[in-house]
Amino acid sequence: MGILNLTPDSFSDGGLWNDPERAVAHALTMVEEGADIIDIGGESSRPGAAPVSEEEELRRIMPLLERLVPLLNVPLSIDTTKAAVARRSLAAGAEIINDISGLFFDEGMADVVAAGYAGLVVMHSRGTPDQMQLNTRYADLVGEVRDGLRASLGRALAAGISAEQVVIDPGIGFAKDRAGNLRLLRSLGELLDLGRPLLVGASRKGFTGTAAGRLVENRLFTTAATVALAVAQGAALLRVHDVAAMRAVADMAWEISGEQS
Repeated sequence: MGILNLTPDSFSDGGLWNDPERAVAHALTMVEEGADIIDIGGESSRPGAAPVSEEEELRRIMPLLERLVPLLNVPLSIDTTKAAVARRSLAAGAEIINDISGLFFDEGMADVVAAGYAGLVVMHSRGTPDQMQLNTRYADLVGEVRDGLRASLGRALAAGISAEQVVIDPGIGFAKDRAGNLRLLRSLGELLDLGRPLLVGASRKGFTGTAAGRLVENRLFTTAATVALAVAQGAALLRVHDVAAMRAVADMAWEISGEQS
């Protein structure tokens, strides 16, 4: 899953793809490099990020989405927590909704996904991005993440979304401190009993820089370590910035583990 942020303040590439021509070219490049899905985001979810309005989020993503739908032969995912944004995006040709709140921010989201027969990624977090890093203490990190994802899956099923439409994401970097992120990466296999494919998004995140004192633009190799370990632990999807490099890492890791990429 290649990341395409249309935001001025995302932690790694804020503002980089705000020019429509550059954004289209980058999406095409990511597909050429091996992306199976392009994930478009119009609202930053970095720690401390302020929310944006529905209107602003739509203003950022809709023109690009409408241009990309006829150009790409891979599914387009929309990274949003707003049901209205999801509804417009699915009507325009998006096929997946990536909800960092796990269906908990907007009560209408599950119904929109069900009505659109869309794919759904539900992620674990606690609180909104501007507050989530104030709540990183857990009595049982892996167990609580599992319970949260199970609750999100339950909401999806209750709305008429089939289990086969849902992917789970443990939320690396969301309401977790560095120790928590490392603990989750070591324990991803414990989430597979939920019976759904596992998506991991650790690309360039803060803890990958802390490991080696690396600035955000120098986290290629530390991100590669997280990708290889995630695959070894059973991850089926990787959400990344550097598609060519991470596709190669993931393919090698899948081959070693005996899984099909």
